[in-house]
Amino acid sequence: MKVFVIGAGISGSLIARELSKYDCEVHILEKAPDIGWGVTKANSAIVHGGYDDPPQSVRAKFAAKGNRLYEELSKELDFDFERIGSLVVAFKEEDINYLKELKERGKKNGVDDLEILEKSELKKIEPNISDEAIAALYCKSAGITEPWEVAIAAIENAVENGAILHLEEEVLDIQTRNQKVSKVITNKGEYEADVVINAAGLFADEIAKMAGVGDFEIFPRKGEYILLDKKLKGLVNTVVFPTPTKKSKGILVVPTVDGGILLGPNAKDLPKSMKYDLGTTPEGLQEVYEKSKRLVPKVDLSYTVKTFAGLRPETKEKDFIISATKVWGFVNVAGIRSPGLTAAPSFAKYVVEDILQDQLKINLSKKKDFNPYRKRITNIRDVSLKEWEELVKKDPRYGRTVCFCNNVSEAEIVEAIRRGARTLDGVKFRTRASFGRCQGGFCSLKIVEIISRELNIPMEEVKLNSKNSWIMDGKVRA
Repeated sequence: MKVFVIGAGISGSLIARELSKYDCEVHILEKAPDIGWGVTKANSAIVHGGYDDPPQSVRAKFAAKGNRLYEELSKELDFDFERIGSLVVAFKEEDINYLKELKERGKKNGVDDLEILEKSELKKIEPNISDEAIAALYCKSAGITEPWEVAIAAIENAVENGAILHLEEEVLDIQTRNQKVSKVITNKGEYEADVVINAAGLFADEIAKMAGVGDFEIFPRKGEYILLDKKLKGLVNTVVFPTPTKKSKGILVVPTVDGGILLGPNAKDLPKSMKYDLGTTPEGLQEVYEKSKRLVPKVDLSYTVKTFAGLRPETKEKDFIISATKVWGFVNVAGIRSPGLTAAPSFAKYVVEDILQDQLKINLSKKKDFNPYRKRITNIRDVSLKEWEELVKKDPRYGRTVCFCNNVSEAEIVEAIRRGARTLDGVKFRTRASFGRCQGGFCSLKIVEIISRELNIPMEEVKLNSKNSWIMDGKVRA
């Protein structure tokens, strides 16, 4: 049984890991040069409680279940996950009525840790919240993580268990025979296939059309963000939302797992032709700032580290599409907008256990030697002085700090390259080198030198991320 997962974002990576538990040939096709560089790379990084989604929706079916799986998943795959809780803040009396609706909706979705806090209780949890706030819905089970790290960890574990990762390999066509999947054609070759899982993010509608089942469209919804410096750690203790609108959950203030503060996103619907538009706008960032400041008045843009934008795959139905299709063996996992990160561990199991095994009657036998564990790259900022000394004795490169903002050593960068990083961003998302205050201003050149040395390629061939993202164009002096 040959199974092809298209897309190495949060959806595809966790599905591939689930498949790697079974005796089948698993291939992951990703057109980008690395893992999790689409929708997964730029979002709010929140593991939602699951109370917000309409009870009869596909989103609601998986969100709360996915939330409950994160504890064990983070232990197995060794990524950061913190249950810090979330607050939906009310500023008007009518907002409180909506909080009550959310609480009832949450109960229907299986979220049983919700309570409405009065202003005095809210202030105890969030001293810096606006004085105009009058109440909040508190969800203790909400959390934060790093989506790209979850995807990287899942792919590493899947590959360790026999899956095959194909990077920079774009799907050009999917052939069928007698209404069954038969072949996947890419820019690098052709593959016989029994099953195709379409987890292609913003481009899932285009992949579905190749198989003749393209009865939905995906539209990009842009969200702009502002990341504030770790010096503001403690500005908020939980994920702080405004009362949501019909269009989005609103612009929020959220701590990141490495100590920063994230503001955003706004929500701007784009035409289908703009699935690559990741540019920020002065108007969008001003909106993010003003609405964040209304929630938390002490938000200070002088601590801005970077601004960026992400795109979410939206459908007219505003719901996930997770189902088998009329083409046997072709499964859609599409329209994975918020709370996709939260729901992914749950729907990954559903795809393998319910769709493939129960609905399509595919006989998959579990591996006896499946290893569920993966260890992250050891980081010197996370160890004691004594442990660091021991690391340096074993490998002196642990004693050479390259990124001073995030305290990343040369040994960690070398390990990231060993695990598959081929670009500056590949190193960045595995180690956090150049993720800090200077955004690579001091460490980028050194990282380029290490990549060049370890891969035995000229420095001018090292890229930021994509094949055309040149960093340098040859030597200045001979």
